[in-house]
Amino acid sequence: MKNRLRDLREDNDLSQTQVAKLLHMSQTGYSKYETGENDIPTSVLIALALYYHTSVDYLLGLTTQRKPYPRE
Repeated sequence: MKNRLRDLREDNDLSQTQVAKLLHMSQTGYSKYETGENDIPTSVLIALALYYHTSVDYLLGLTTQRKPYPRE
């Protein structure tokens, strides 16, 4: 999962600080998600999936499909 977060961030030309601001948290806190030092809360996973237009399953490494699921 940690590589997916970093790859998505870098693919979007974002810094850790920019993503952390989107999530209303510190850069250090976000960095710990990317390194796998801290588990990511469900609400943050959802926010990242929505922002990157992908699924939580993709972020968690459960699928290789980047495309999000259809929303109701």
